[in-house]
Amino acid sequence: MSASPPLLRRLGALGPLLMLLVLFALLGALVPDFLGLRNMRGLVLSVTLVGTIATTMMLVLALREVDLSVGSITALSGVLTAVVIARTGSVAAGILAGLAAGAAAGFLNGWVVARLKVNSLIVTLATMEIVRGLAFLVSGGQAVSIPAERFYALGSGTLFGINYPIWLMLLAFIGFGFLLKRTSFGRNVLAIGGNPEAARLAGVPVDRVRIAVFVLQGLVTALAGIVLAARITSGQPNTSQGLELAVISACVLGGVSLSGGVATMIGVVIGVFIMGAAQNALNLLDVPTFYQYVVRGGILLAAVIFDRLRQTGGLSLPTLLTRFTQKDRLAS
Repeated sequence: MSASPPLLRRLGALGPLLMLLVLFALLGALVPDFLGLRNMRGLVLSVTLVGTIATTMMLVLALREVDLSVGSITALSGVLTAVVIARTGSVAAGILAGLAAGAAAGFLNGWVVARLKVNSLIVTLATMEIVRGLAFLVSGGQAVSIPAERFYALGSGTLFGINYPIWLMLLAFIGFGFLLKRTSFGRNVLAIGGNPEAARLAGVPVDRVRIAVFVLQGLVTALAGIVLAARITSGQPNTSQGLELAVISACVLGGVSLSGGVATMIGVVIGVFIMGAAQNALNLLDVPTFYQYVVRGGILLAAVIFDRLRQTGGLSLPTLLTRFTQKDRLAS
């Protein structure tokens, strides 16, 4: 007797949550001070960069696309903000310049993908290099200090005892979760990811939606980069290298399908905290950086394999039972 498809879907949706709960239980038992209030506060603050950017990466992946340029956009927006503030003394002008750079990079990605029909992996791989190069050119290859202490409040200030970067991440979770599930734009994103041609025939403006999603990705990434610059009090052209892998890993761990058409914000939240908890535990255990690369790469590989098995039905109860039955027959 096999489980019904709705039951299997519910079990699949619970998978990331169960993974998170088991991970927290194990780390709480094995890692000293992991569940302490101070460490939990630090953990939440540490995931704000990945968490904020993951809210729009979710939309990109749901479109059946990918964006590898987010780390470079984070660096460029922070550097450009720092340079403009240093030269003009205007915090507002610096923030606007950083946001404009992110939006421009996002528009370039979206336009080439949508209008020229170039694979997003190749497009964003190219812009990743271009934008990172611009960050080094703008900064002269060095960190750019920000001579405006009031700007630092964006990264270190608090409201009701909660840091501004955490508030930004929470607003992104709520806003883009609402956008995905409660608006026609979000439904169009999922429809395009599920079947682009069917969405086009149904009257969905596929190209405009793709461009809009990449622009949103650029804007949100730039905003996260500006907040990061405020936290570290400077624009760093070499910051956030490999950030795109952490963001994509968090989304996939949260159930966002690399095949498009499937995404939930609650899943992304769970995926972000799975990645954050793993990184936090590695730091608490003083695991060397080189080993941390191996662990993060392993998490990404496991997430991709899990997504593939989920899409092909390899994780469904009937499939698993069939495999075990076949093994028993071969053994006998």
